[in-house]
Amino acid sequence: MRGESSGLIIGISIGVVIGVLLAIVALLCIRYHRKRSQIGNSSSRRAAALPIRTNGVDASTILSDSTIGPDSPVKAGQNGMTVWLDGFKRSNVVSVSGLPEYSYKDLQKATGNFTTLIGQGAFGPVYKAQMSTGEVVAVKVLATDSRQGEKEFQTEVMLLGRLHHRNLVNLVGYCAEKGQHMLVYVYMSKGSLASHLYSEKHELLSWDLRVYIALDVARALEYLHDGAVPPVIHRDIKSSNILLDQSMRARVADFGLSREEMVDKHAANIRGTFGYLDPEYISTRTFTKKSDVYSFGVLLFELIAGRNPMQGLMEYVELAAMNTEGKVGWEEIVDSCLDGKFDVQELNEVAALAYKCVSRAPRKRPSMRDIVQVLTRILKMRHAKKHQKTPSATADEVSIDMDHPEAKAPSIVHWRDESMDSTADTDL
Repeated sequence: MRGESSGLIIGISIGVVIGVLLAIVALLCIRYHRKRSQIGNSSSRRAAALPIRTNGVDASTILSDSTIGPDSPVKAGQNGMTVWLDGFKRSNVVSVSGLPEYSYKDLQKATGNFTTLIGQGAFGPVYKAQMSTGEVVAVKVLATDSRQGEKEFQTEVMLLGRLHHRNLVNLVGYCAEKGQHMLVYVYMSKGSLASHLYSEKHELLSWDLRVYIALDVARALEYLHDGAVPPVIHRDIKSSNILLDQSMRARVADFGLSREEMVDKHAANIRGTFGYLDPEYISTRTFTKKSDVYSFGVLLFELIAGRNPMQGLMEYVELAAMNTEGKVGWEEIVDSCLDGKFDVQELNEVAALAYKCVSRAPRKRPSMRDIVQVLTRILKMRHAKKHQKTPSATADEVSIDMDHPEAKAPSIVHWRDESMDSTADTDL
């Protein structure tokens, strides 16, 4: 009799445990489906910048837009339960990104029912919008037929929710409603660097201003590589992903292809923009910080020559290097639009730096921290030369302000004491 009672108790206990486990699984399923339908509310945070990719030169060229592969958060070959759990975790990460959520209705009204188109990229269209508060923003909408867009949406929200630097684009918020995914940014009135280099609608960029822009981009990458924890590799540095604000300060945009270095360095599919891709990455399928350095080197030559990789930029550079030995004489590749208005010594120093960045051997390329130091020294020497008639102005005493170079008259620059540590704006 006592044995029967014990068996009954054990049976009831097992039943209760099974019932509790089933209830927990059901609860997780319900929460997961709710998260999938609408990303949860989060606390407000405000920031600045807009990643616009317009047609033509500004268009993003994705060599492979597969969303499933070894580089995907959802690994190929996993069983159904693992994929389900991974998706659940990704959704929760986005919901705690610290970014405010906008309603579809408000964005629809602010964009005039999505009629104020200002750009078009691989992600989808970009619209200018004026919120009810009077704030002007830009809304990047995931194209409904985009296979890569949803993954890039998750990446941008997760990364930019925690990365903050004065030379990085910062999200204002996002929308995930009515089957739509949108990213909201402060409107950048000066557009992309590419539009200034190649569009006749914009005023010519002076040589002085081009070097300031190069330093801004270098500082952003130095922060991603050395200031962010874990480090972040951008993977798509190019002129159309460099945006300019009202004071012509450069900000790095478009983090859809970015990866945290410690998470996954390998990718089965080559992704990025033709001409800016590190040859080592193409051959090994492994991207590192030095892959960003290579892309930055191409960008430096683009600033120097006023032509992009699709116009044979690197072939042009290699021909010039045969004559210059990568050291002096780079004047032959300078943008003809500059009409000789540049400092020859400064040009050769920037070009020599760019040539080191595009070395075929990644170990021979400088780090972004080294690059920031070189560009900073170049600008210090520029300032010293302009004030050499003043006895008290020496190279060692000069300190510079890269924050607000004058866009229309770059020869007139305001200077103040500033730390050379580009991670000063870190907010992790």
